[in-house]
Amino acid sequence: MRDQDDFLTIGRFARLCRLSVKQLRHYDDTGLLPPARVDPATGYRYYAPGQARDALTVALLRELDVPLAVIAATLAASEPDRARLLGAERDRVAERIVRDRARLELLDRLAAGGGLPGYEIVLGREPERRLVVVRAVAGPGELGERTGGCVGRLLAGLRGTPWRPPLWGLFPLDLGDGMRIAVGAETDVTDVPGAPGVAKKGGGADGLECELLPGGPVVETVHHGPYSQLPLAYHALLAAVHERGLWPLAPAREAYLVGPGEAPAEEWTTRLVVRVAEERTEEAA
Repeated sequence: MRDQDDFLTIGRFARLCRLSVKQLRHYDDTGLLPPARVDPATGYRYYAPGQARDALTVALLRELDVPLAVIAATLAASEPDRARLLGAERDRVAERIVRDRARLELLDRLAAGGGLPGYEIVLGREPERRLVVVRAVAGPGELGERTGGCVGRLLAGLRGTPWRPPLWGLFPLDLGDGMRIAVGAETDVTDVPGAPGVAKKGGGADGLECELLPGGPVVETVHHGPYSQLPLAYHALLAAVHERGLWPLAPAREAYLVGPGEAPAEEWTTRLVVRVAEERTEEAA
């Protein structure tokens, strides 16, 4: 058994490891960093010098805002697994930075314009469109990634088949987890090579399906800029729908007139279209 002098008091150990006494008590209560010894008579906590490395690791990772559950798994893991866990956490932080950068760009645009930017809202009519589409499921923070994946799958499935630009994105009006989205293209071909039976509802190669978009009255606008700023255009469009006493009908349609590979992001051009009804119907409920 270790001699009492081999242990460090909680105060001394806290100073050594750049943690507070309160933090060490919390990490003991959660099982993350229990002391080497607890005096049964006084309840005082004592730490072994060999625990300093783990304590310093905890302090460093908490400074980086790594969740306690991830820190606990990292401390318990072997070296290869530690690298995997920390790599996954790095990816999580990178995704958060991307989202924060998009939010910052939105706020910059709002601040530069003195508030919500103006969009010209047009009430018109949209013809019926027959699309070949691919579908995906996405959460609110995954729309860009999932939409890009759909574009790649669609173009691969349409290789050698004539279609009419632009590509169309189809999205639910209500944002939430498990959203069903689609990307499609207009074509007159009823049998896409490599996708037997695509003219029927169901899957062909690469998940190709047929989607018939009804025509009718619509409210639309045009957005210039990166896709991360599309919420501004949707705000203006849906506000106009409700101010006119109309009912929006899903899906919201995005026509990508100018996009990646054709111009810088600030010059991307997207047409937003929402079909509307004058009265509430089952479709608009």
